[in-house]
Amino acid sequence: MAITVKAIAESINIMGTRSGSAMKERIKEPIQEMAKEETNAGGSYLDLNIGPARKDGTELMPWVVQTVEEAVDTPLCLDTTNTDAMTAGFNVVKNKQGAIMNSISAQPERMEVLIPVAAEAQCNVIALLWGPDGMPRDSNERAAMAVDLMMAMNEAGIPNEKILFDPIGTPMTLGADQIASGLEFMMMLPDIAPGAGSTVGLSNVSNGVAENLRKYLDRTYLIMLMKYGISTAIVNSYDEELMAICKGERQDLVDLVHGMMDGDMPDPGTLEGAALEHYKTFRCLSGQAIFSESWLDL
Repeated sequence: MAITVKAIAESINIMGTRSGSAMKERIKEPIQEMAKEETNAGGSYLDLNIGPARKDGTELMPWVVQTVEEAVDTPLCLDTTNTDAMTAGFNVVKNKQGAIMNSISAQPERMEVLIPVAAEAQCNVIALLWGPDGMPRDSNERAAMAVDLMMAMNEAGIPNEKILFDPIGTPMTLGADQIASGLEFMMMLPDIAPGAGSTVGLSNVSNGVAENLRKYLDRTYLIMLMKYGISTAIVNSYDEELMAICKGERQDLVDLVHGMMDGDMPDPGTLEGAALEHYKTFRCLSGQAIFSESWLDL
């Protein structure tokens, strides 16, 4: 049976070329075009990322929400570090129960403000494993943060089935240790929070890498996460091959990578094309090979 992942399409972003200027100038058409494109590509959710939006977030987020909802019925994922903007956005979302709040981190100031908003909206929530001291050091710290977030959300009436834990994908340029810790946490998650889902900002793993190479890291990393049941992922929906993986259309490549994760390393001389790309990329992501931007040529 093919493994699938629900894609949270990431491209409607204040930092994006098309969407960013459209947000700043309040021009609907480019944003609505992108919403249709991402939906047609197979996006299960559309991430609407306005960043910190310190000046006008409480006006911008509702405007973006309503602009997208005029064009498509795809469930939304509201994405901002501005808690007031997040609240304002959820005040106008039509399908609150189908939407996602991105995100509530394990920081008291965000938990106090946003957990009641999420509980009232009955929306899904990304529980970001980022604490008061920043990035967790290992899988055990991730587990401790996950328990704190889960207990606080459960107490407010948010069930595990509405929570998507994000172990935080870290750039490959920082080394493979944190990638391994995130995968270890994913193995632990069913015991920590039965019934909960999971997600990750997939492109974080390729952050800082040459633009033409990023897709290879994103694709293989997603397959590695799929072994441990990742249920959603924040992805570039314009990468057709990545979307094919999400849809379960590349099971041969999924089987290859999962076999390598179990220690079944193939003879690279027998591989070609996408299989060879995944083999070489997996060796970097798993720490078996030293990472450099020429990894696909070695």
